[in-house]
Amino acid sequence: MDLAGKVAIVTGAGRGLGWAIAERLARDGARMVIAEIDRASAQEKADVLRQRKGESLALRVDVSRWPEVQKMVADAVEKFGRIDILVNNAGILGPALPVADYPEDRWDEVIAVNLKGTFLCSKAVLAVMKRQGSGSIVNIASVAGKEGNPDMAPYSASKAGIIALTKTLGKELAKTQIRVNAVSPALLETDMARSMSPEQRAFLTSKIPMGRLGNPEEVAAVVKFLVSDEASFVTGQCYDVSGGRSVY
Repeated sequence: MDLAGKVAIVTGAGRGLGWAIAERLARDGARMVIAEIDRASAQEKADVLRQRKGESLALRVDVSRWPEVQKMVADAVEKFGRIDILVNNAGILGPALPVADYPEDRWDEVIAVNLKGTFLCSKAVLAVMKRQGSGSIVNIASVAGKEGNPDMAPYSASKAGIIALTKTLGKELAKTQIRVNAVSPALLETDMARSMSPEQRAFLTSKIPMGRLGNPEEVAAVVKFLVSDEASFVTGQCYDVSGGRSVY
């Protein structure tokens, strides 16, 4: 229970990887804010944590909208008095299309949720963390942001941007007690993978040397390390959880 007393916000925590991360942090003692665009899903997951005797708050938020992000942070502080951990997990895949055929509005949507959302949530919690004099942010990137995946241009570009944003923030805040890191998974067994065509899923699986998809719990374990005091000298880094796929 080494996160006991800490308050953690996980965006996109109503399902998949976000829920696995929220479960892991709650298991280790964190008081959880389940931030999710699907209000019913957020409430359901918060209720699960409360049934396990954990403290939790369900909040509906669109991370691409600044007023909603500001309200999320204000509501979390009103409930718990502080914010120690932010995990920027909310993200969307977008349609599988080559760049020449990609609709501009769908490009904008993916970039807004994945990259702009990470920026806005980080910006909002930093004011709180600076007052406290401590905090930890973990951004969920992707191996697609390092290598680029065909027919996934905005997703790949948004995740590359998240890696760069992580390194920038890590350097900006290096002399504070606020650390910023990223995790870069390969394809995981989540709804996002299940939404892909069999051909797209098989292609991405074939690129993983271990020959299988990752499990959300495997990524959650790395996130838990990065937000804990065990990672006190780690900032501005991108940790791969890719089954050996990444080469840098």
